[in-house]
Amino acid sequence: MSIFGSMKTAVSGMNAQANRLSTVADNIANVNTTGYKAVSTSFSSLVLPSSGGNYNSGGVQTSVRQAVSDQGDISYTTSTTDLAISGDGFFIVQGPDGTPVLTRAGDFQKDDEGNLVNAAGFQLMGYSYDSGSPAVVVNGFDGLVPVNVNQDGLTAIASTSGVFKGNLDSNAKIPVAPATLPSANLATATTDTKKVSMVAYDRLGNKVMYDFYFTKQSVAAAPPPAPPATAATWEVAMFRNANAAVGGTTSFPYSAGGAVGTGTLTFDSNGKMTSTGAVNITDGVTGQTIAMDFSGLTQLGADFSGTGTPNGQAATPVKDVTIDGDGIVYAKYEDGSTKPLYRIPLANVASPDKLTLMSGNVYSANGQSGVTVTGFPQTNGLGTIKAGALEGSNVDLAGELTEMIESQRSYTANSKVFQTGSDIMDVLVNLKR
Repeated sequence: MSIFGSMKTAVSGMNAQANRLSTVADNIANVNTTGYKAVSTSFSSLVLPSSGGNYNSGGVQTSVRQAVSDQGDISYTTSTTDLAISGDGFFIVQGPDGTPVLTRAGDFQKDDEGNLVNAAGFQLMGYSYDSGSPAVVVNGFDGLVPVNVNQDGLTAIASTSGVFKGNLDSNAKIPVAPATLPSANLATATTDTKKVSMVAYDRLGNKVMYDFYFTKQSVAAAPPPAPPATAATWEVAMFRNANAAVGGTTSFPYSAGGAVGTGTLTFDSNGKMTSTGAVNITDGVTGQTIAMDFSGLTQLGADFSGTGTPNGQAATPVKDVTIDGDGIVYAKYEDGSTKPLYRIPLANVASPDKLTLMSGNVYSANGQSGVTVTGFPQTNGLGTIKAGALEGSNVDLAGELTEMIESQRSYTANSKVFQTGSDIMDVLVNLKR
């Protein structure tokens, strides 16, 4: 046995407890840090070879463990840009150097340019809807841009498509003469012709109303008991409401060339549409084409009903910005409509607890954590984004205070071993005297 060896063992014990106390200090200091994940100290023994009656004391070494995968408590706030993750995954953010890193700290606020930045100064990254619905890049951060929620001024979007759903009465009568069809633009439509109007938008955001007329043209005949392949054919004729006749009892005749779109809709004996239902509105005044989809219509023995929902948007100011659980950032306009701006992805690794911790409560992947895999919330095991909420630190304050007391006691005990070894050395030195 070596007296120096026991003293060195005591020193390693004191160093180990000092490391333990350092992690406790970090945890207590960050007990209120948003998204902070607690660290802890693990101990492992160092053993030196010993022989029969001679024992050589070894030592102890420490390693730091992270509880990154442990969920912190989620609390709700009054800010719609505060974000929390319920479940697995990390926000992708970038610092001033432009390097993407991972974080659970979702305390985002608008900076002077409208970018969402958390308390540590990292910008939230997402995919833009400027080029249509975004697709995720699963093995990298390509295509990500800072999420900017500055939406000043007015925004107008021209209508390019629309959907019409409803029912055409199977008991409706066929006009006596073709001239009574609305598409002829020569006579009043019969009482069995049904009219409905729909509002769309031009390129400047102006509202443009279109009148839709539905008229039964023919009924297919087939000898019983075989059902007909096509039970009925209907005409749909569309006109600009602004071109309707005024001063009379009917909108006919419409001026400026008549119908802006006509089409034929066919139904089988079960009232289901057998044609594609695709009919275009070609408006020469606005210079736009609106692709209408009538495939949602049925022909059943019930009263006529219908509703049209075009895309596009009037010139409307942005009132608010909202974020849903799928990570889609919407601009909410004054008229109640919404428009997707960005989609926020989440990233994860195989072993989150092995990530490299960096200043600012952010992490980077390494060989032990595994490569970063990116996806949208609620897909591939990733969690849900909660807007107006924050994930708190997962530090257990009571447990940390207990750790601090244990570390202090252990450090004192190790110092006593060192002091005792020093006293024995004094005895040996005094033997020569």
